Amino acid sequence: MGDGMIQGKEGLPLRIDKLGIVIAALAVYGALLAPFATFRANRIVQGEAKAILEALPPSLGYALLALLAFAAAIALFRTPNLVRMTVAFATLVALGVLIGMAANHLTPPENTYARVSPASGFWVMVFAFSLLVADALTRLNPGPVIRLFFLAAVLAIASAMLIGGGWDGLSMLKEYASRADTFWKEAGRHVTLALGSLAAATVIGLPLGVLCHRVEPLRAGVLNVLNAIQTIPSIALFGILIAPLGWIAIHVPGAAAIGIRGIGVAPAFVALFLYSLLPVVANTVVGLAGVPRDANDAARGIGMTDWQRLAGIEFPLAFPVILTGIRIVLVQNIGLATIAALIGGGGFGVFVFQGIGQTAMDLVLLGAVPTVVLAFAAAIVLDALIEMTVTDRNQGNAA
Repeated sequence: MGDGMIQGKEGLPLRIDKLGIVIAALAVYGALLAPFATFRANRIVQGEAKAILEALPPSLGYALLALLAFAAAIALFRTPNLVRMTVAFATLVALGVLIGMAANHLTPPENTYARVSPASGFWVMVFAFSLLVADALTRLNPGPVIRLFFLAAVLAIASAMLIGGGWDGLSMLKEYASRADTFWKEAGRHVTLALGSLAAATVIGLPLGVLCHRVEPLRAGVLNVLNAIQTIPSIALFGILIAPLGWIAIHVPGAAAIGIRGIGVAPAFVALFLYSLLPVVANTVVGLAGVPRDANDAARGIGMTDWQRLAGIEFPLAFPVILTGIRIVLVQNIGLATIAALIGGGGFGVFVFQGIGQTAMDLVLLGAVPTVVLAFAAAIVLDALIEMTVTDRNQGNAA
């Protein structure tokens, strides 16, 4: 990443970060040119855009603008990565706290109909400083434990805001308050669909991947079929499964009693399972193929059977690659489970599609934000596990 350079007051060079130019420009746009919050007298009327100084009490508004100016300068010039990350993270926390305060400031007392939601300027600034945090973290290259600690800190701060009522005035939380029971019910379905289909694909995909690795003529056929399934759009696959599962529900005794039917959870689960097979099978094949020949030869030399070699040598060495496939599947399934709501499968997609139908963006966010958070957290946790597994394997090889 190239840098420009200007002279400071004492003649010392101040390097300009090219990514910092983009981040600073986004911060200026979000702070000065775009609205910070949107106020609506009720759920369905057109909103009124409010700038930072309109959405917050004057003292807090000017304090936020000063913080944003400082953070933009930190992003613009080449500063230590730890400083950049700390300032960007503090700015994100301030934005999160103050958007909740803006909701309380804009909502008239005792008014239960008014709605306040973050506007484009807020989201632009969140994106800009999240990008700065991600860039600084990448350059610092912290270990997996530090990354997990950072994720836990972010989730703890968000949880504190939710539990403490700091965001209760926001329209998305008002949508949640009127649907709390339904929200947690659909959250359970979403997680069950994502994890259940992953578990089923792992149970079937690992042995199938081992078989494809050992039987080369089988490999091309299985992988080509699974590749073909991946090319089918998700909503089309859900639709394709309605007819056969409906037939099974009618003609197979007991099928309907265990939940198999043309619409609902069954076709969603089967579709997610089918989408999950390719990454699991392909990564199992690649991982086993990458096991050093010397390790297998040494295992044969001491009299290990094929099963012993697979369990004791090949699978442990291939595990980081297999875990990478599982990571891909989990993140993919968390996102695809949203579409399941279109066929009655439930999940966070229920709120997304209800919001689209009612032109209620806050209801869309009630389904979209938890989905993004789940996928993001799953990716970070599994990336850390993969790195720890690779490190342990390398240390074992060195020993």
